[in-house]
Amino acid sequence: QLQLVESGGGLVQPEGSLKLSCVASGFNFDYYAIGWFRQAPGKEREGVSRISSSGSSTIYAESVKGRFTISRDNAKNTVYLQMNSLKPDDTAVYYCAAKAYSDYEDLGKLQILDYDFWGRGTQVTVSS
Repeated sequence: QLQLVESGGGLVQPEGSLKLSCVASGFNFDYYAIGWFRQAPGKEREGVSRISSSGSSTIYAESVKGRFTISRDNAKNTVYLQMNSLKPDDTAVYYCAAKAYSDYEDLGKLQILDYDFWGRGTQVTVSS
């Protein structure tokens, strides 16, 4: 069974922090790049961050640079998204997705349609 399961979402006040987790099962996690995406009601799904299979390369959307940090622990088949200084505009359902990948590839070339597996998402709400 191929699965990605997100967790860690919830309600947080502006300027607060949350840490999301994405746990993979049913495939060789070590050979996959992982991306975090988010989608707010009425808006398109957008890329937030991505990380190479080894964790050596990361990319962030301009809107979250300096506030979010992506990391992975391959021994635990888990990718994390640490979110600090949260804003109301960060409110969305957050999804993780996996793409078979080699560290010799350019992480920046990955497109949303390239991802093979998707989780069901976890809700993040930033509000007073």
